[in-house]
This record gives sequence, structure tokens and C-alpha cells, in this order.
Amino acid sequence: MFTLLKSLTNLHGPCGYEQPVSHFIKDYIQELVDEVSIDPIGNVIASKKGNKPGPKIIVTAHMDEIGFIVKKIENNGLIRFEKLGGHDDRILLAQKVKLRTRSGELLGVIGTMSAHFVKFDDASKVRKHQQLYIDIGAKSKQNALDLGVQIGDPITWATELELLGNEQTGRVVGKGLDDRAGCAVVIELLNNFKNSDFAGEVVALFTVQEEVGLRGAQVAARNVLADVAIAIDTTAVSDTPEETMDQSLLLGEGTGIKIIDFSLIAHPTVKNNLVSLAEKKEIRYQYEVFPGIGTDGGAVSLSNKGIPTGVLSIPSRYAHSPVEVIDLEDLAATVDLLTSFVLELNEESDFSF
Repeated sequence: MFTLLKSLTNLHGPCGYEQPVSHFIKDYIQELVDEVSIDPIGNVIASKKGNKPGPKIIVTAHMDEIGFIVKKIENNGLIRFEKLGGHDDRILLAQKVKLRTRSGELLGVIGTMSAHFVKFDDASKVRKHQQLYIDIGAKSKQNALDLGVQIGDPITWATELELLGNEQTGRVVGKGLDDRAGCAVVIELLNNFKNSDFAGEVVALFTVQEEVGLRGAQVAARNVLADVAIAIDTTAVSDTPEETMDQSLLLGEGTGIKIIDFSLIAHPTVKNNLVSLAEKKEIRYQYEVFPGIGTDGGAVSLSNKGIPTGVLSIPSRYAHSPVEVIDLEDLAATVDLLTSFVLELNEESDFSF
């Protein structure tokens, strides 16, 4: 899956500007599904019917990544920006970024004060993003305009997916793993069912604007009368040495089966089914109790008359940064458990409360 994951994370698609990702996924899964389309706000919606009667299941992952947007071009060519999604101002300085203009991508860097000036400044000060700027090498405002920059152009981190350490670690680092890793899981599920040997119908939702309020999922799920849903997303681990970390979710220890977050209390029947399957199939898993995040599962669960919803979480270090880290074995465990869940569905499947 590394090749697919690299292709997905290399795409430039922050919240509201997911066009490259939407079209890539639509084209990629065209031959794997019965129907696929892009809705008016950018969600990719695909359907694959099994060869036996059974329930309709939504599997969903979001395509957007956190990023920025051009707010203003200063007279000296430096660019002011606003955030798209949740960022930590402490890590913005000196990071490489890419601006997507109508004439192509531009490399930029978020400027930082030279270390030689720190002695004249408050070294502990964290400047808010409104005080920062992006340098694309432009010598003036007109130069920036000539390079194609316009107000509203989207911006992402400039890092690419790489092996962390080397191929022996089984871990990768890069931008946009939240949630292109989830998209890769859903695509792999569809690939596993090319022969349609399963019951019911899988509706795959690749959603937009999750990072700014689960917006795409709210729209997409309203149009699907599903019996059950599984959302796939990354989640922040707590296995590093900072004093706030409680070691309750670890990298490399298996997929996370969500219990609760701020957007969803996982449906007990769905959650218990996932746990039983993981134990039966000897798939590594861990429980996730983390109120600090939300996922598209929250939006999907409230759609129509209510959809029993669970979440599988891919453990991630350094979330919402240009150097997100996941373990490929956790990714594989997520694929295995999701695939097993769909394969177990039949006419008798019941997800009552």
C-alpha cells in the first residue's frame, strides 16, 4: 500500500480545495465499483453491490488535509495566510509549503527570524499565524502576482511520504496521512471485493471538509439509507514522553477500535462486533477513548433516522503536522478488520441498539 499511500499524500488538497484528490480517487476506483460520482461539493460517492442479499454499509474516509489559504500579498512580495483546519502555531516557523495557483504549484517557506536576532526578542514568544508570512522568493507584490498568486489560493505542507528510518522500521512519515491513510484503506477494501463475493452493498464515501466541521460527510450521508457505517480515520497516539501522554494508545499495536470521541459514542453493537471479529481473526487492535478529536463517523451516525456507526482508527504520531507518522502494520490491521467486518455481513445481520 506504500505506493498508493505515497500517491495520495502527494496530492494537494486542503479543506475546500480537494479537487486533485477527488478526481484521482474517482479515476482510481472506476473499475472497482459499479457506480462512482463526485457530488456538487466534491465528495466522491461510490457503490459496489455484492452477489448475495444483505445490509447496506457506508465506509467513509475524508480526503481533505489541513492547510492554509492566501489572505494578502504584501508590497514586498511576502504572503499573509489564514488556516484551513486545526494547526499548532508553535510548529509553523521555517516550514516548507506549496501554494497551488492557476498556473501551477509554487514552493514557499514560512518565514522565521534569524537566530542572530533572537537575543533582541522574547525567545519564548509564540507568534500567532496572523503575524507570520510565507516567502515564495517574490521581490514585490507585482512579482508575486506575475508568478500566479491570487487571494484565496490554497496552501499545503511541502513534505512527501518517506520511510522513517529505513524499510526495516515499517513506519512512514509525511503530510496528509490524516486522512489519506483512511482513503487508502477504503480503496484497498474495494480492491479486495473486485469479484463481488460479499453480501449486501458497500457505499464508499470519500468526503471533503472534515477538518473544518465534518461538512462533506453531513451532505453525503443524508442521501444514503444505510444499515450500518464504519468511518476510517487516523487518531493521535499517546506513547511519547511528554507529561500529558497517558500511554493509552500506541503506535504499532494495531488498529484502534473507537469507544468515544467528542463527535461520537460508538454504537455498542458495532463496536462489540468489531472487537469480536478482531479476536476471532487474531487481528491486533486497541481501544480508543479520546475526547480530543472528532471524525466523519459523528456526522454519519446522525444522518437520516440514525445509522449505527463504528470507527476504526489508524494510530498516528505528530498529527496535524508536516511529519505525521504511521506504522504500516497498523494500516494493514485496519484493512483486515474492515474487510472481515464486511465479509461477515449477511441477511441476518442485526445492529439494533
